[in-house]
Amino acid sequence: MDNTKRIAWCITGSGHYLKESIEIIFTLKNVDLFLSGAGEEVLKWYNYSLEDFKSKGIKVFKDITASSAPVSLLYENVYKLIVVSPATSNTIAQMSYGLSDTLVTNMFAQAGKCKIHSIVFACDTEPTVITQAPKKSVTLYPRDIELENYEKLKKFKNVDVVDNVMKLNRALKKWV
Repeated sequence: MDNTKRIAWCITGSGHYLKESIEIIFTLKNVDLFLSGAGEEVLKWYNYSLEDFKSKGIKVFKDITASSAPVSLLYENVYKLIVVSPATSNTIAQMSYGLSDTLVTNMFAQAGKCKIHSIVFACDTEPTVITQAPKKSVTLYPRDIELENYEKLKKFKNVDVVDNVMKLNRALKKWV
């Protein structure tokens, strides 16, 4: 495995396993953080500061350009892996239908086009999901469409779609 290449870790607007995702990020070397607009918002809701990442040497890219300019790093062979964790049902829907209108969905789409492996930690994967909202646990009932999009994304080539932290760690071990 080429340890000189970096990992692009993308965060969307979900709090579901956000804490666990960030704990994993802080254990990795050579990782950069890519935030959708909603991802940046959710970090604040859960009391994370961008300085928390920068102080650990993690480069932070925010969704502030219409063309998702940081995606060009994929063309320069900087990254060996793209991780989207946690991924909202909205992000899963966009990715499963090939839409790429945010920094995160554009990173995923271009990674596929560049044959860079992706790992996606999907949030809405079962008929009942218990998740941590900013102030309390909440029980959610994903609709059939969310479950269908999750299943559709699992069929993509060069993509591991996981539904829990243990599977995320197992998928990451192949790359770090």
